[in-house]
Amino acid sequence: MVSASTARNIVGIIGNVISFFLFASPVPTFVKIFKNRSVEEFKPDPYLATIMNCSLWVYYGLPFVTPDSILVVTINGTGLAMEIAYITMFFIFAQRKGRWKVIRWLIVELVCLAILVLCTMLLVHNHKNRSRIVGIFCVIFVVLMYASPLTIMGQVIKTKSVKYMPFYLSLANFLNGVIWVTYALIRFDLYILIGNGIGALFGAIQLILYARYYSSTPKDEDLDDDEKKKPTDVQLSHNPPPAAANRPLA
Repeated sequence: MVSASTARNIVGIIGNVISFFLFASPVPTFVKIFKNRSVEEFKPDPYLATIMNCSLWVYYGLPFVTPDSILVVTINGTGLAMEIAYITMFFIFAQRKGRWKVIRWLIVELVCLAILVLCTMLLVHNHKNRSRIVGIFCVIFVVLMYASPLTIMGQVIKTKSVKYMPFYLSLANFLNGVIWVTYALIRFDLYILIGNGIGALFGAIQLILYARYYSSTPKDEDLDDDEKKKPTDVQLSHNPPPAAANRPLA
């Protein structure tokens, strides 16, 4: 019979694989951004939230915070590197407003992370209390990571189009939440359970929304050449003044 520890490791490895696909899911989006040399209506929110989320979970899984959590460190370290690559590309192809947003939030995240590390290392002197404090912050930011694609929900409902809500990111969010909930239940970990349980719920909501509006999303092949050249209603509402019209949208 498989022991709980072995089962947890197996589920953790599966979780690492699914989490990798979660982190890799924006690749088609960034291929499109690279080809168009524009971020269009895509937002940096999911990538900024995920950078902070991965940083916190790497810290949470270190031996001097939460022992025997190496699988948490490996996948979140990988995710952190990938998200930094995404946000770098977003920064390159965003206009000035989008770039300043990225810079501001990265500074805020670095300061918050540094404060947390210094306080827990200097003022807290045992694993249990360190993991409790860091775990609370991890829950907050994993919820923000899972919820960040929902910032586009209003636009999806308004335009009846899922063009700017990446399907693979939503699907990966849901599957990732489910597998890490299983991992947390085998050897009970409240912080992994809460964050990923909420994440599975948010992922399900995103998939429901995608299914609801997929059929009403205009396909490029359904438009004639004149229509393809026209900006959408969403683009019109966000276009800069004519003097700046040649700059890519943030």
